[in-house]
Amino acid sequence: MNPIIQEITAHQVKKDVTPFKVGDGVRVHTKVREGDKERVQIYAGIVIARKGHGIHETFTVRRLSYGEGVERVFPVNSPNIEKIEVERESEAMRARLYYLRGRTGKAAVAIKEKDRAAEIHAQHEAEKAAKAAAAAAAPKAGA
Repeated sequence: MNPIIQEITAHQVKKDVTPFKVGDGVRVHTKVREGDKERVQIYAGIVIARKGHGIHETFTVRRLSYGEGVERVFPVNSPNIEKIEVERESEAMRARLYYLRGRTGKAAVAIKEKDRAAEIHAQHEAEKAAKAAAAAAAPKAGA
């Protein structure tokens, strides 16, 4: 990207964007204006693509609505996006999941979920080791 454009748009790029990747199940909270009222509407689905970088970065979310696939493209840095929640992490083997467009029913959302069992086990072992180290470092009472 041109450094001049990058410098001008630097203050518009959000710093607190939730980290998510292609294949994750997300809930996008968008601001909707109806007349003089403003409310938050949630769009939940699977991220099938991420494109661009900087101020122009976008992501596409696909969901099934009454048996029909619906896709919506969101700019990552839009002021109309209040927050992005990651419901489900996955291990997508591709950069774009456009093959989901040809699927219907449960197959349309069938993506390999991230196996978190090993991660949870490692975290548990680290906590055990930290407790043991704290117990060894504490002076013995009654000695």
